[in-house]
Formats: sequence, structure tokens, C-alpha cells
Amino acid sequence: MVLETIDIVIVIGYALALIAIATLVSREKAGHKKDTADYFLAGKALPWWAIGASLIAANISAEQIIGMSGSGYAIGLAIASYEWLAAVTLIVVGKFFLPIFLKRGIYTMPQFLEQRFGVSVKYVMSVFWLGIYTFVNLTTILWLGATAINTLTGAGMMPGMILLAMFAAAYSLYGGLKAVALTDIIQVVLLIIGGALITHITLSQVGGGDAFGGFQRLMAEFPERFDMILSKDNPQYKNLPGIGVILGGMWVMHFSYWGFNQYIIQRALGAKNVKEAQTGIMFAAFIKILMPFIIVVPGIAAVALAPDLAKPDQAYPEMMKLVPSGVRGLIFAALIAAIVSSLGSMMNSISTIFTMDLYRPIFGQNKTERQLVTVGRVTSLTSLIIAVFAARPLLAGAEQVFQIIQEYTGFFTPGIVAIFVLGMFWKRATEFGAISAVIGSFALSLIFKVWLPGMPFIDRVGIVFLLCLSIGVGLSYMQRPYSQATGGADKIVDLGGISFKTGTGFNIGAIVVAAILIFLYGFYW
Repeated sequence: MVLETIDIVIVIGYALALIAIATLVSREKAGHKKDTADYFLAGKALPWWAIGASLIAANISAEQIIGMSGSGYAIGLAIASYEWLAAVTLIVVGKFFLPIFLKRGIYTMPQFLEQRFGVSVKYVMSVFWLGIYTFVNLTTILWLGATAINTLTGAGMMPGMILLAMFAAAYSLYGGLKAVALTDIIQVVLLIIGGALITHITLSQVGGGDAFGGFQRLMAEFPERFDMILSKDNPQYKNLPGIGVILGGMWVMHFSYWGFNQYIIQRALGAKNVKEAQTGIMFAAFIKILMPFIIVVPGIAAVALAPDLAKPDQAYPEMMKLVPSGVRGLIFAALIAAIVSSLGSMMNSISTIFTMDLYRPIFGQNKTERQLVTVGRVTSLTSLIIAVFAARPLLAGAEQVFQIIQEYTGFFTPGIVAIFVLGMFWKRATEFGAISAVIGSFALSLIFKVWLPGMPFIDRVGIVFLLCLSIGVGLSYMQRPYSQATGGADKIVDLGGISFKTGTGFNIGAIVVAAILIFLYGFYW
């Protein structure tokens, strides 16, 4: 047992407080019954700080903290590209994508695809996302979270996953997105404080009491761990292929995740207005710049402090053992905060897609709003139970879980980004072209994986994306264009009626983020 009594008291106190606050903020005014807009989009009234905090809390979970720290142990600071390039991606999403989505008044990403292309695209993508969220994302969050619990307490993996699932259900099942988003500011503050503490403590251990000295020692003794652009002779080049990281497929993966992923974008869809959503996104972009210093750096420190780990993903839990009691409880609570917040967010997205895109049009046309909310809650709970039992068979033998997730979601991301880009910015794109691009994404990725197994998956993602764009464009010409004559004029996104102008604060923030990233990449090149 690594956690002592004071640590356990802190963790239990945090859990009870979070459940109480989530329940309190989810209460409706007297006489008002929770409807689908309340449950799935927080009543479309989220303020910027809740949007920004919730974007980070949804993103930073066990797969990020434990998985990315493990990749920091195995690869080094280069893995930070997933965080730093995401900051730029968020700015692009806020300026060019969000105005389109909010103008359409959608609940889900499949709903946009239905409006733009037709029901076949919606159903295909709804089933796809439900499968990915349940069998990839939920299972990963639960498994890596249970790994941390196992390392620190000795508890079995299954009991650990069940406890996390029960906690997530207790705080998010009743209130939906509102409960998740309005408590995520607490989660993010705890996450940043806890992460900063473990970074300081591990670097101090390396530096003999001097954190800055510890960082300098790591740079001197393990210079290869501080290369942002890996050379071809680096054994990890296949995961982060040099300059291709900042010029190629990683952008496709980022736009898929931050721009067209229900799990993430749902927070912005619940904004009061476009400006509030954009401010929240800029807030999140600045936090993304900070994240590698509190997630990746402890993993690099573990190279010096625990060089003989059986698996890289054990790095962060091992570093937590170095933290004194009391502080360890706070950091463990921060880790739990990240896990349950992501679980709650994922559950809500699964329930939103299933209820609004599958159940309501097929079975629930005559159902009341309250009945639909009930379906959403049942769906959330069901997906969580499935993930608990699926996690061990899917992930028990994995080494770097974070890298596995990136590679295999990369089979689908090129097609996803292609159909959204074509749907938003090319009027001639049709349903046949979109479906073909989605199917082509998986088929082409599989062909490249089998025929060119040595190709870095990030490079593969970039190439397949270009091919999917070509497929979408070429096969769209095989179908009549949408027009007033064919009754499909409403499917075309009218960019003329959408403003892409952003305020002074957003523009200044974008310049500052770009300048910071140019400096970081230049310094650690």
C-alpha cells in the first residue's frame, strides 16, 4: 500500500465533493424538466471558462497522463507535438469550423453529416463513433486508470476499473454535459497543480534538491530525449517521423480529434454564442502549451530515476511513489479527476450520438424529451459496463497504449477529415463521394499497413488523407450536384451567411500561441 491514510482521506474527500457539486449545478429550476438540450448540450449556455476547462479535462485523461508520460520515457519530448500542435489546431477550429457548426444548430457531428450529405453518411459515422468511443476510448481510460491504482495501492485491475466507472457514473449520469462541464474547472485546476507538483518533485530528485538543475542534468545526460524532430536512425522514428510530424499526417489527426470529434466539440456546441466558444477554445490552446511540462517531463525524469521499468506506461505511477504522503493524495486525486472527467465526457457523447442520431429517428419519433433523456442515461451506463469487461482482452498486452490508439484511429481519421472539409468548403461534394472517402480511408490504410509495414503511421495518415480527398472529389462528380431543382439546395453550406471574423483578443492570442511554439520548436529542434 503506497497511499497512506491522509492520501486516502484526500481522495475520498475530493470524490464526495465532486459528486455533491455536480449534483448541485445540475439541478433545474422549479417546474423545469430536463430536456435533450439541457442534458446533451448543457442548455446551450456554457460560459467560455467552462468550455475551455472542459475541453482540456475531456482530453487529458489516463491515456494522456500515463500513456504520454510513458511515451516521454520511451521517446522523449518529441511526443509533445501531440500537445503543442493541438494548440494551433484549436485556433483554426475556433475561427473556421465552429461558426459553421453553431450556425447549423446541431447536437452532433453525425447530424451535420446528415444535413450536408444524407442519412447514410450519418448512420455509418454514428455506428463508427459509438464503436471507437466504447471499445477504444472508454476501455483505454479505464485500463490505464486502473494501472495507476494498481501501482499505488496494489488493488486488482478489475476492482480499479469498477471503482472508476462507479465514480464517473455517480457524478455525470444525472446531470449530463452540464454536470461535467461546470465541474471541469475544478478538475483542470487540480490537474495542473498536481502535475506541476510531480514535475517539481521528480526534477528535484534528479537534481539533488534543485529542480532546474535536475532539468539541466536530464538535457545533458539524455540529449536524445529532447529532440523535437527525430532523425531516421532514432528507433522511435516510426512513431514520430521527423519533419513529417509538423508537415504531414499529425495535422489530419489533430483536426479529426479537435474539430470533428463529438467527444471534444460537444463542449463548444453547448456555448452561449460563437464568441464565447472561441474564447473558451483560446483558453484551452494556452493550457495545451503547458501540458507537456507536467506530463511528458516526469516520464523523461523516470529514465534517470527508474531506468529498468518493465513497460513505459509504468513511468508516471512510479514517479508518484516518490511524492510524500499528503501531496501524493493530492496528485492521485488529480489523476482520478482527469480519468473520471474523461469518462463522464465520453459517456455523454456516446449517449448523445446514440439517442439523437440512432434511437430518435428510428424508434423515438413519438418519445417525449424526458424519455429521450432517460434513453441517454441508460446508454451511458451500458457503454460503461461494456468497456469495463472489454478492457482486459483488448489492452492487457499493450506496451505504449497512447501510440497504439494513435495508430489504429489513424485508419479512419483521413476519411473523417476529408468528408468534413469537403462538406464545409466545397459545394459540389455529394453523398456518394463522402461515403466512398470514408470507406476508402479504412481500405487504403489497411493496404498501406500490409504492403508497406515500415511506413510511419503518421506519414500513412497524410498520404491516405490526400487520396481520400481525391476519391471524394472524383466520385462526387458521378452523382448529380445538390441544387434547388433536385431539392437538395439546403444541404449545401452557405459560407456567405457565416462570419469568420474574430475579435482582437482571439487574434492576439493566436499570435502569442504561434510565437511560443516557434520558439519551443526552434530551441528543441
